[in-house]
Order: sequence, then structure tokens, then C-alpha cells
Amino acid sequence: MLCPMTAPLIQSTVPVLPSLHLGESEAFYVQRLGFAVLLRMDAYLIVARDGCELHFWPCDNPELPRNSACYVRANTRALHAEFSQNGLPLPAPQEREWGMRELYVLDPHGNLLKFGEPVE
Repeated sequence: MLCPMTAPLIQSTVPVLPSLHLGESEAFYVQRLGFAVLLRMDAYLIVARDGCELHFWPCDNPELPRNSACYVRANTRALHAEFSQNGLPLPAPQEREWGMRELYVLDPHGNLLKFGEPVE
């Protein structure tokens, strides 16, 4: 007997990153990385792009964002070109020994975004 197809129980992950200043985070993610604001409140920010959603909460401890990161599956070469056009100086994506091409971006507060894709 075949089992009926069911929707996956886990549908996505959404990083919730610390921000030392939500306005600065918003400006960086919109102007430099091409995200759009979905929600802006005094104590919360949500940005999204191409199905990727990132949430931010305010914090006053600079060590928290310096020790936070998220991994985003993406076209690293195209994003590198776009981010560079948006005034963000970045090294080119690198092929890593684990079979991924990765582009690393630090936001203004230290959160690390690792954009990665399998090496062809």
C-alpha cells in the first residue's frame, strides 16, 4: 500500500541574529545585499530576499553578533558581482575542501553570512 504524500513537517529555517542597531542592520541588508524589509518594529526587524528570511533582535552586547553566523545556499558568483556593484568590497568566492564554493560577508555588527553552493 502506498502512503499518501504529506507536506514536510519542517519547511524552512529562519536565522534570528543579534543587531547592535536595527536601523544600521536594515540599511546594510537593503542597500548592500538587496533584501526587502518585511517587518520593522522598535524591537524587531525581518528582511527577505529570494525565499531567504532573516530576523534581527536588538542587543547591546557586541560579542553576540561577533559570534553569530548563518549559512545561506546561493549563487555565490552572481551575489559577489552584485554585492560588489553595491559598494561592498569582498574577496571572490572560494572553493572549500568540503566541496562548497563560499562567499563570506560580515554585516556592520559582526554577524557572519556564509553564502554557499556545491562546486560543480
